[in-house]
Amino acid sequence: MKEVTFIIINSKKKRIMKEIKEILSNEYKDINLVDYDENNIYDINIMIKGPSESPYENGTFKLNIKFPKNYPFVPPQVTFVTKVYHPNVSLAGAICLDILKDQWSPALTLGKTLLSVSSLLYCPNSNDPLNLDAGDFHKNDIEQFNVKAKEYTETFAINNDTKI
Repeated sequence: MKEVTFIIINSKKKRIMKEIKEILSNEYKDINLVDYDENNIYDINIMIKGPSESPYENGTFKLNIKFPKNYPFVPPQVTFVTKVYHPNVSLAGAICLDILKDQWSPALTLGKTLLSVSSLLYCPNSNDPLNLDAGDFHKNDIEQFNVKAKEYTETFAINNDTKI
């Protein structure tokens, strides 16, 4: 039984390393790995650029990724470290995104997951908000939402000493 457990752990570690190498090779131009320790690849920090033509443009957002013991059969835990005003991001940084919950597939990779998070910044879903205030503004007063989201971006995500 120990041999089977070792093989499973080894293949999980191998897959995570492969996905980290994809990020390091700049395969995703707006995503950058900033903090990771080869001795603990299960808890890493990533920076993503805010999408153009959005209130998050010019911002650089830090995300923390924790890989669970049964990855890739369950999704990684992805949270924003940088404060962001967004309907689908809680004040604590939790993200409401279907692929991070019930629509997860082991075929998804870290890079594809982070592209989905970036897409969520560009196209919020105010019908399923974690941040009710942001969801309400996004749904009922998009101009005020954009002002506040841009304000957060300028305050917390620009000149934060880590650029892509």
